Amino acid sequence: MLRQIQGWIGRKISQWLTAEPPHDRTPLCDFERLRYEIRPADVLLVEGRSRVSEVIKNITQSAWTHSALYIGRLADIDDPKVRARIEAFYEGNPNDQLVIEALLGQGTIVSKLDKYSRDHLRICRPSGISREDAQLVIAHAISHLGCEYDVRQLLDLARFLFPYGILPRRWRSSLFEHNAGAPTRTVCSSMIAEAFNQVHFPVLPVVQRMENGELRLYKRNARLITPRDFDYSPYFEIIKYPYIGIEDRALYRSLPWDDNGLVCNSHGDCFIPDKAAVTAAIPATAEAAANIEEH
Repeated sequence: MLRQIQGWIGRKISQWLTAEPPHDRTPLCDFERLRYEIRPADVLLVEGRSRVSEVIKNITQSAWTHSALYIGRLADIDDPKVRARIEAFYEGNPNDQLVIEALLGQGTIVSKLDKYSRDHLRICRPSGISREDAQLVIAHAISHLGCEYDVRQLLDLARFLFPYGILPRRWRSSLFEHNAGAPTRTVCSSMIAEAFNQVHFPVLPVVQRMENGELRLYKRNARLITPRDFDYSPYFEIIKYPYIGIEDRALYRSLPWDDNGLVCNSHGDCFIPDKAAVTAAIPATAEAAANIEEH
Protein backbone atom coordinates (compact mmCIF):
# COMPACT_ATOMS: atom_id res chain seq x y z
CA MET A 1 0.00 0.00 0.00
CA LEU A 2 2.77 2.40 0.98
CA ARG A 3 4.61 1.66 -2.28
CA GLN A 4 1.42 2.38 -4.27
CA ILE A 5 1.04 5.73 -2.51
CA GLN A 6 4.69 6.59 -3.16
CA GLY A 7 4.27 5.64 -6.82
CA TRP A 8 1.16 7.80 -7.13
CA ILE A 9 2.92 10.78 -5.55
CA GLY A 10 5.93 10.25 -7.82
CA ARG A 11 3.74 10.21 -10.92
CA LYS A 12 1.95 13.40 -9.88
CA ILE A 13 5.26 15.18 -9.25
CA SER A 14 6.62 13.99 -12.61
CA GLN A 15 3.47 15.20 -14.38
CA TRP A 16 3.77 18.59 -12.69
CA LEU A 17 7.47 18.90 -13.59
CA THR A 18 7.06 17.82 -17.22
CA ALA A 19 3.82 19.68 -18.05
CA GLU A 20 4.49 22.12 -20.88
CA PRO A 21 2.57 25.36 -21.48
CA PRO A 22 1.00 25.87 -24.91
CA HIS A 23 3.21 27.20 -27.68
CA ASP A 24 3.02 30.99 -27.70
CA ARG A 25 5.36 31.81 -30.56
CA THR A 26 6.12 30.99 -34.16
CA PRO A 27 8.75 28.23 -34.30
CA LEU A 28 12.32 29.35 -34.94
CA CYS A 29 12.96 26.23 -37.03
CA ASP A 30 11.56 25.11 -40.36
CA PHE A 31 10.46 21.66 -39.24
CA GLU A 32 9.59 20.45 -42.73
CA ARG A 33 13.14 21.09 -43.92
CA LEU A 34 14.57 19.52 -40.78
CA ARG A 35 12.52 16.34 -41.11
CA TYR A 36 13.59 16.00 -44.72
CA GLU A 37 17.31 16.42 -43.99
CA ILE A 38 17.73 14.58 -40.68
CA ARG A 39 19.64 11.28 -40.83
CA PRO A 40 19.76 8.18 -38.60
CA ALA A 41 22.17 8.65 -35.65
CA ASP A 42 21.76 12.45 -35.73
CA VAL A 43 21.32 13.97 -32.26
CA LEU A 44 18.33 16.28 -31.97
CA LEU A 45 18.63 19.06 -29.40
CA VAL A 46 15.41 20.51 -27.98
CA GLU A 47 14.74 23.68 -26.02
CA GLY A 48 12.10 22.46 -23.60
CA ARG A 49 9.36 24.55 -22.00
CA SER A 50 8.48 22.51 -18.91
CA ARG A 51 9.39 23.20 -15.28
CA VAL A 52 12.08 20.52 -15.30
CA SER A 53 13.48 22.11 -18.48
CA GLU A 54 13.94 25.37 -16.60
CA VAL A 55 15.82 23.45 -13.89
CA ILE A 56 18.10 21.86 -16.49
CA LYS A 57 18.72 25.28 -18.07
CA ASN A 58 19.88 26.58 -14.71
CA ILE A 59 22.06 23.53 -14.06
CA THR A 60 23.75 23.43 -17.47
CA GLN A 61 23.61 27.16 -18.32
CA SER A 62 22.31 26.26 -21.77
CA ALA A 63 19.06 26.66 -23.67
CA TRP A 64 19.25 23.01 -24.78
CA THR A 65 17.42 20.98 -22.16
CA HIS A 66 16.83 17.69 -23.94
CA SER A 67 18.48 15.47 -26.52
CA ALA A 68 17.02 12.65 -28.58
CA LEU A 69 18.62 10.23 -31.02
CA TYR A 70 17.02 10.06 -34.44
CA ILE A 71 16.63 6.44 -35.55
CA GLY A 72 14.68 7.02 -38.76
CA ARG A 73 11.84 4.84 -40.05
CA LEU A 74 11.65 1.12 -39.36
CA ALA A 75 12.88 0.45 -42.89
CA ASP A 76 16.07 2.41 -42.06
CA ILE A 77 17.06 -0.17 -39.42
CA ASP A 78 19.29 -2.89 -40.88
CA ASP A 79 19.17 -5.41 -38.02
CA PRO A 80 15.84 -7.30 -37.91
CA LYS A 81 16.27 -7.92 -34.16
CA VAL A 82 16.56 -4.18 -33.53
CA ARG A 83 13.49 -3.56 -35.71
CA ALA A 84 11.56 -6.17 -33.72
CA ARG A 85 12.50 -4.52 -30.42
CA ILE A 86 11.33 -1.13 -31.71
CA GLU A 87 8.03 -2.67 -32.83
CA ALA A 88 7.60 -4.10 -29.33
CA PHE A 89 7.67 -0.57 -27.90
CA TYR A 90 6.04 1.38 -30.75
CA GLU A 91 2.70 0.50 -32.32
CA GLY A 92 2.44 3.41 -34.76
CA ASN A 93 2.83 3.57 -38.52
CA PRO A 94 6.08 1.89 -39.67
CA ASN A 95 6.67 4.89 -41.94
CA ASP A 96 6.77 7.32 -39.00
CA GLN A 97 10.06 9.11 -38.40
CA LEU A 98 11.19 8.08 -34.92
CA VAL A 99 13.51 9.18 -32.12
CA ILE A 100 14.59 7.37 -28.97
CA GLU A 101 14.73 9.47 -25.82
CA ALA A 102 14.77 9.25 -22.02
CA LEU A 103 12.03 11.29 -20.37
CA LEU A 104 11.24 12.00 -16.73
CA GLY A 105 8.19 10.02 -15.71
CA GLN A 106 8.28 7.83 -18.85
CA GLY A 107 11.75 6.33 -19.00
CA THR A 108 13.41 5.46 -22.32
CA ILE A 109 10.84 5.40 -25.10
CA VAL A 110 10.40 5.65 -28.86
CA SER A 111 8.56 8.76 -30.04
CA LYS A 112 7.49 10.31 -33.30
CA LEU A 113 9.73 13.09 -34.55
CA ASP A 114 6.56 15.10 -35.20
CA LYS A 115 6.08 15.70 -31.46
CA TYR A 116 8.75 18.42 -31.71
CA SER A 117 7.30 20.13 -34.79
CA ARG A 118 6.75 23.42 -32.93
CA ASP A 119 9.86 23.45 -30.76
CA HIS A 120 13.21 25.17 -31.18
CA LEU A 121 15.49 22.43 -32.52
CA ARG A 122 19.04 21.84 -33.69
CA ILE A 123 20.66 18.86 -35.39
CA CYS A 124 24.07 17.67 -34.20
CA ARG A 125 25.47 15.29 -36.81
CA PRO A 126 28.40 12.96 -35.99
CA SER A 127 30.99 13.96 -38.59
CA GLY A 128 32.04 11.16 -40.92
CA ILE A 129 30.40 8.32 -39.01
CA SER A 130 29.96 5.20 -41.15
CA ARG A 131 26.54 3.68 -41.79
CA GLU A 132 27.62 0.52 -39.96
CA ASP A 133 28.62 2.45 -36.84
CA ALA A 134 25.49 4.61 -37.05
CA GLN A 135 23.44 1.42 -36.94
CA LEU A 136 25.43 0.18 -33.94
CA VAL A 137 24.82 3.48 -32.12
CA ILE A 138 21.09 3.11 -32.75
CA ALA A 139 21.13 -0.54 -31.66
CA HIS A 140 22.82 0.32 -28.37
CA ALA A 141 20.31 3.08 -27.68
CA ILE A 142 17.41 0.73 -28.51
CA SER A 143 18.73 -1.73 -25.92
CA HIS A 144 17.82 0.87 -23.26
CA LEU A 145 14.11 0.86 -24.16
CA GLY A 146 12.07 0.41 -21.02
CA CYS A 147 14.75 1.74 -18.66
CA GLU A 148 13.62 4.25 -16.06
CA TYR A 149 14.75 7.89 -15.97
CA ASP A 150 17.59 8.38 -13.50
CA VAL A 151 16.54 11.35 -11.38
CA ARG A 152 19.43 10.70 -9.00
CA GLN A 153 21.92 11.17 -11.82
CA LEU A 154 20.37 14.54 -12.62
CA LEU A 155 20.83 15.57 -8.99
CA ASP A 156 24.41 14.28 -9.02
CA LEU A 157 25.10 16.30 -12.14
CA ALA A 158 23.68 19.40 -10.47
CA ARG A 159 26.04 18.89 -7.53
CA PHE A 160 28.97 18.34 -9.87
CA LEU A 161 28.33 21.55 -11.82
CA PHE A 162 28.11 23.77 -8.73
CA PRO A 163 31.29 25.70 -7.85
CA TYR A 164 33.65 24.08 -5.36
CA GLY A 165 33.05 26.84 -2.82
CA ILE A 166 29.33 26.08 -2.60
CA LEU A 167 29.32 22.29 -2.27
CA PRO A 168 32.10 20.01 -0.96
CA ARG A 169 33.55 17.63 -3.53
CA ARG A 170 32.59 14.59 -1.43
CA TRP A 171 28.92 15.49 -2.02
CA ARG A 172 29.36 14.95 -5.74
CA SER A 173 31.72 11.98 -5.74
CA SER A 174 29.10 9.35 -6.68
CA LEU A 175 29.37 10.23 -10.35
CA PHE A 176 32.93 8.95 -10.39
CA GLU A 177 32.26 5.60 -8.79
CA HIS A 178 32.67 2.59 -11.05
CA ASN A 179 29.25 1.65 -12.45
CA ALA A 180 27.61 4.16 -10.11
CA GLY A 181 23.85 4.02 -10.07
CA ALA A 182 21.45 1.37 -11.34
CA PRO A 183 22.25 0.08 -14.84
CA THR A 184 18.52 0.09 -15.67
CA ARG A 185 18.26 3.87 -15.28
CA THR A 186 19.47 6.60 -17.60
CA VAL A 187 19.01 10.22 -18.71
CA CYS A 188 18.70 11.48 -22.26
CA SER A 189 22.21 12.74 -23.00
CA SER A 190 24.04 10.00 -21.06
CA MET A 191 22.22 7.25 -22.94
CA ILE A 192 23.18 8.81 -26.28
CA ALA A 193 26.80 9.44 -25.22
CA GLU A 194 27.13 5.80 -24.12
CA ALA A 195 25.86 4.69 -27.53
CA PHE A 196 28.54 6.72 -29.32
CA ASN A 197 31.17 5.44 -26.89
CA GLN A 198 30.38 1.91 -28.03
CA VAL A 199 31.77 2.66 -31.51
CA HIS A 200 34.61 4.85 -30.18
CA PHE A 201 33.07 8.00 -31.65
CA PRO A 202 34.14 10.99 -29.54
CA VAL A 203 31.67 13.39 -27.98
CA LEU A 204 33.92 15.36 -25.61
CA PRO A 205 36.95 13.11 -25.05
CA VAL A 206 39.61 13.85 -22.46
CA VAL A 207 42.78 14.60 -24.46
CA GLN A 208 46.20 14.02 -22.89
CA ARG A 209 49.66 14.53 -24.38
CA MET A 210 52.01 11.71 -23.47
CA GLU A 211 55.70 12.14 -22.54
CA ASN A 212 56.73 11.13 -26.07
CA GLY A 213 54.57 13.90 -27.52
CA GLU A 214 51.79 11.63 -28.78
CA LEU A 215 48.16 12.46 -28.04
CA ARG A 216 45.96 9.99 -26.21
CA LEU A 217 42.16 10.19 -26.09
CA TYR A 218 40.08 8.88 -23.20
CA LYS A 219 36.33 8.43 -23.25
CA ARG A 220 34.63 10.95 -20.99
CA ASN A 221 32.29 9.63 -18.33
CA ALA A 222 28.96 9.51 -20.21
CA ARG A 223 27.13 10.40 -16.99
CA LEU A 224 28.68 13.87 -17.19
CA ILE A 225 27.44 14.60 -20.71
CA THR A 226 24.63 17.14 -21.04
CA PRO A 227 22.62 18.13 -24.14
CA ARG A 228 24.78 21.21 -24.71
CA ASP A 229 27.90 19.03 -25.05
CA PHE A 230 26.74 17.72 -28.43
CA ASP A 231 26.45 21.34 -29.56
CA TYR A 232 29.89 22.15 -28.13
CA SER A 233 31.67 19.03 -29.40
CA PRO A 234 34.04 19.62 -32.35
CA TYR A 235 33.13 16.15 -33.65
CA PHE A 236 29.49 16.98 -34.40
CA GLU A 237 28.35 19.21 -37.25
CA ILE A 238 25.77 21.80 -36.21
CA ILE A 239 22.90 22.03 -38.67
CA LYS A 240 20.19 24.66 -38.41
CA TYR A 241 17.07 25.16 -40.47
CA PRO A 242 15.75 28.62 -39.60
CA TYR A 243 12.09 29.29 -40.25
CA ILE A 244 13.17 32.24 -42.36
CA GLY A 245 16.67 31.68 -43.67
CA ILE A 246 19.01 34.43 -44.89
CA GLU A 247 19.97 32.32 -47.87
CA ASP A 248 16.28 32.09 -48.78
CA ARG A 249 15.97 35.88 -48.93
CA ALA A 250 19.21 36.52 -50.85
CA LEU A 251 20.19 39.41 -48.51
CA TYR A 252 19.57 39.86 -44.81
CA ARG A 253 18.30 43.38 -45.45
CA SER A 254 15.33 41.94 -47.32
CA LEU A 255 14.08 40.03 -44.28
CA PRO A 256 10.54 41.06 -43.22
CA TRP A 257 11.61 43.41 -40.42
CA ASP A 258 8.95 45.48 -38.68
CA ASP A 259 9.08 49.04 -40.03
CA ASN A 260 7.37 50.72 -37.05
CA GLY A 261 10.55 50.92 -34.96
CA LEU A 262 9.45 48.34 -32.39
CA VAL A 263 12.06 46.64 -30.20
CA CYS A 264 11.02 43.46 -28.34
CA ASN A 265 12.21 41.87 -25.10
CA SER A 266 10.23 38.73 -25.93
CA HIS A 267 7.06 37.68 -27.73
CA GLY A 268 4.31 40.20 -26.91
CA ASP A 269 6.66 42.45 -24.92
CA CYS A 270 7.58 45.20 -27.41
CA PHE A 271 8.08 48.94 -27.24
CA ILE A 272 9.25 51.92 -29.28
CA PRO A 273 12.54 53.29 -27.89
CA ASP A 274 12.56 56.84 -26.55
CA LYS A 275 14.15 58.79 -29.41
CA ALA A 276 15.25 61.59 -27.08
CA ALA A 277 17.09 59.14 -24.83
CA VAL A 278 18.79 57.51 -27.81
CA THR A 279 19.83 60.89 -29.21
CA ALA A 280 21.20 62.00 -25.83
CA ALA A 281 23.25 58.83 -25.54
CA ILE A 282 25.07 59.35 -28.85
CA PRO A 283 27.20 62.41 -27.79
CA ALA A 284 28.05 60.70 -24.50
CA THR A 285 29.25 57.64 -26.36
CA ALA A 286 31.34 59.75 -28.72
CA GLU A 287 32.90 61.64 -25.80
CA ALA A 288 33.78 58.36 -24.06
CA ALA A 289 35.41 57.09 -27.24
CA ALA A 290 37.48 60.30 -27.53
CA ASN A 291 38.67 59.93 -23.93
CA ILE A 292 39.80 56.37 -24.64
CA GLU A 293 41.78 57.53 -27.69
CA GLU A 294 43.49 60.29 -25.67
CA HIS A 295 44.72 57.75 -23.11
